[in-house]
Amino acid sequence: MTQLHNYRQQFPALANKDYFNYGGQGPMPQVVMDTITEAQAYIQKTGPFSYEVKDWLEAEKAALRVAIASEFNVSKDTITITEDVTVGCNIAMWGIDWHSGDHMLLSDCEHPGVVAIAEEISHRFGVEVTTCPLMTTLNTGDPVAVIQEHLRPNTRLVVVSHVLWNTGQVLPLDEIAELCNHNQSLLLVDAAQSVGMLPLDLQACGVDFYAFTGHKWLCGPEGVGGLYVKAEARERLRPTFIGWRSVTTDSHGRPTGWYPDGQRYEVATSNYPLYPGLKQAIAIHEEWGTAEERYQQICLNAEYLWRRLSAVPDVKCLRTAPPESGLVSFQIGDSKIQTMIKLVKFLESQGSFVRVIADPCCVRPCVHYFTLESEIDRLVEGVREWVRRGKE
Repeated sequence: MTQLHNYRQQFPALANKDYFNYGGQGPMPQVVMDTITEAQAYIQKTGPFSYEVKDWLEAEKAALRVAIASEFNVSKDTITITEDVTVGCNIAMWGIDWHSGDHMLLSDCEHPGVVAIAEEISHRFGVEVTTCPLMTTLNTGDPVAVIQEHLRPNTRLVVVSHVLWNTGQVLPLDEIAELCNHNQSLLLVDAAQSVGMLPLDLQACGVDFYAFTGHKWLCGPEGVGGLYVKAEARERLRPTFIGWRSVTTDSHGRPTGWYPDGQRYEVATSNYPLYPGLKQAIAIHEEWGTAEERYQQICLNAEYLWRRLSAVPDVKCLRTAPPESGLVSFQIGDSKIQTMIKLVKFLESQGSFVRVIADPCCVRPCVHYFTLESEIDRLVEGVREWVRRGKE
């Protein structure tokens, strides 16, 4: 326990609160913040736009690609550096050569940003967009069978989340990828809640596109993320946003073609000091243990929270069995959104930070591998106090 407390000292945000919002934004370690500051200072001191800084930037971009690729067990040439999950989803969804009458399939648990992209593609190109009901498979049912039932011969793209952001359900991506491949449909995965939580092997999994961010479970800086594009899918995906980082040029600076790797989907100038920051964040997690060890501890913490919440009167956890992710969503009382917001504000006043989810209407605390049982106990006691006050 002493070792864990010492490890947690690296995260200043954990010193004065019980933090359960990793699915929204993870707290940055001090060394990550220092790395970003030092990188910015180096650029300014050396000279922005100098050749020395240019060489440094190229090295940092390359190092970040390697760090991300190592997390995914893929080649670094499959990695595109982006700003966040939504940018990655935009690249994949808009880059397909859509035709009127094509079909796109989403689950009913996708983030509003992804749903909005699909709706605009439908509007512009006459693509039919439908959803399949995965929310009902949280405790019973087979999500793969549901997706199979809703696939069509003309389904060009299937969009699902690896970990559903509202219920915490983990989907069997290898089975879904096999199903999509058999149907000749591309598979895009929203990885907002999986990168930094689950052990990943995208090469074995078979997904075509995997969009993620560094500021949630990786506890890195907001504003930098990435997109994995399987090599076989690369030639089927046209660049969505285009800039000088996307293209190769001749001796006169004229574009001659796309970069042969993931860089073809990048655009132009970015907040480069964030790159070594995210690389440092990845390294800190690796210091604690392997991805498998971290995920195992997340599940142990999630089960402890789930069992404690399940024992509170009027509290109903969405899952009827121990969670398979760090998201432990629950409902209380009338489960109305305003009631949930009041509960979250009350818990925040008590030092426990959670969030509200609108559909299904619930409260979603998240536990990481370094979450303490004492933090969980205080959160549960806060919920219990809310229930007690409501009955007075």
